[in-house]
Amino acid sequence: MAKLLLIDDSWLTRRGLSGMVSDMGHTVIEAENGKVGLEMVKNENPDCILLDLLMPEMDGYEVLTRLAASKNQIPVLVCTADIQNTARQKCLALGAAGFLNKPPKEEELKGLITKVLGE
Repeated sequence: MAKLLLIDDSWLTRRGLSGMVSDMGHTVIEAENGKVGLEMVKNENPDCILLDLLMPEMDGYEVLTRLAASKNQIPVLVCTADIQNTARQKCLALGAAGFLNKPPKEEELKGLITKVLGE
């Protein structure tokens, strides 16, 4: 199956999402902020990224901006507590492949991961 990079500053959120993704048969690697996450993108070559927006060190918007600038083709699914439509629009404009509100429904998360991985 696929390797997914989960970038979120909340340990509890990482545990929950990691469990859902692992139950789907995927391998999950974790980063606690955007800065660490970008390093892991280079070193781990994940198939998909699950990204929070509001984090210390480097937020999700900056991660999306840097990934786009580096011409990175890894699909990014944003999973955030920010439910504003402007956040969704900004993420999609920055290249996100999908947008989920926290806490995500397992079926919705599974559907988006399956879609972006082409399974």
